[in-house]
Amino acid sequence: MSADTKIIMESKDFNFTDSNYSYDENYTESCCGGLICDQETSVYFDSIFIPVLYSVALVVGLVGNGLVLVVLWKKRQYLNVTDIFILHLSLADILLLLTLPFWAVEAAYEWIFSTVLCKMTGALFKINFYCGIFMLCCISVDRYLSIVHAVQMYSRRKPIVTHCCCLMVWLFCLLLSIPDWIFLTDYKNSRRQERTECAAFYPSDSWRLATRLLYHMLGFILPALIMMFCYSCILLRLRRGSQCKQKKGAIRVIVALVVAFFIHWTPYNITLIVDTIQTNETIDPSNQTSCGTLTSLDVALTATTTLSYLHCCVNPVLYAFVGVKFRQHLLDMLRPLGFTLKVPAGLVSRKSSVWSESVDTSYTSAF
Repeated sequence: MSADTKIIMESKDFNFTDSNYSYDENYTESCCGGLICDQETSVYFDSIFIPVLYSVALVVGLVGNGLVLVVLWKKRQYLNVTDIFILHLSLADILLLLTLPFWAVEAAYEWIFSTVLCKMTGALFKINFYCGIFMLCCISVDRYLSIVHAVQMYSRRKPIVTHCCCLMVWLFCLLLSIPDWIFLTDYKNSRRQERTECAAFYPSDSWRLATRLLYHMLGFILPALIMMFCYSCILLRLRRGSQCKQKKGAIRVIVALVVAFFIHWTPYNITLIVDTIQTNETIDPSNQTSCGTLTSLDVALTATTTLSYLHCCVNPVLYAFVGVKFRQHLLDMLRPLGFTLKVPAGLVSRKSSVWSESVDTSYTSAF
C-alpha cells in the first residue's frame, strides 16, 4: 500500500460537525480500513449551497419575524397568551437566524473567528433552536386546552405569568446549551482540506451519542408527539357541529402547522439517525464503508439541515400571515403608505388574539 494513495490516521476523540455545529454532526474519521476520504465534493457543495440558502433564510426570516414583532408591539396592550408565545417564538427565530452568517462564512471559506465566538455562536444557536421548538409546543398545549377543554392555562389579565413561563423555557434551553459552551472549539479538519472549523470536541464517543439521543428526544420526537396529540384533538373538536367558514379556515391552519413541522424536520432527523448508525458501524474495524457513501451522507446532512432552518421563515406565515386579523393590523400600519384592504366590519376585536378570528375560549380560534 503506497503512501501517496492511502493515509493512515491515529484514532482521536474528535467528533467532526457539519456547518451548523450545534447538532454535533459526527463525520467518521476513517473508512475502508482506516483510509481518510477526500471530502472535496462535499466541501465544494457546502461552499455554494449553504451561503446561498442561509442568505435567503436570513432575509426572509428577519423580514417576516420582524413584521410579527412590529405588529405585536403596536398591539401590546391587547396581547393574549397566544400572542405572548408567538412573541417569544419570533425572538428565538430571529436570534437563531442571526447566527447563520457565521456558518455561511465558514462554509464558503473557513472559521475565521475566535474560539470564544465559536462557543458563543454555537451555544446561541442551540438555545434558540430548542426555544423555538418548545414555544411551538407551548402554543399547541395552550390551543388544546383552550379549544378542546375551554380551559385557560394562563390568565389574560396577568400576562406576567405567561412571560414567566416563557422565561423558564429560555432557562431550560440555556441548560441544554452547556455542552456547547464546554466542548465547542475551532480546529483544522484534516478531512476537509485542512480548513479551520468550529466543532465539538468530546472526551468520548459516549458523550457524542448522548447528545444525539438528547436532540432526537427533546428536539424532535417529544415535540412531534405533543403537537400531533394536541392538533389531532383540536381537529376532532372542530369537526363537530356546523362547518362554518371560520372552522374550515382553522382546520386548514392547523393541518398546515403540523405538515410544515414534519416537512422541515423529518428529513434531517432521518438523515441524522442514518449518520449515527453509520458512525457506530465504522468504529468497528470489520465494517468498511465506501467514501462515496460518506460523501453522499455529508451532502444529505447539509441539504436537510438547511431545509430545517427554513422553518424559521415559515413560522411567521403559519402563525401570522394566514390570520385575517394580523393582515388587518399590518395593513393598518401600512395605510399611510397607500395600502388598503377591505375587511368585513366587526371582524377584528381588540380583545382577541392578533392571530385568531375569535376569542381564546372559542373552539374556532386558530392563530
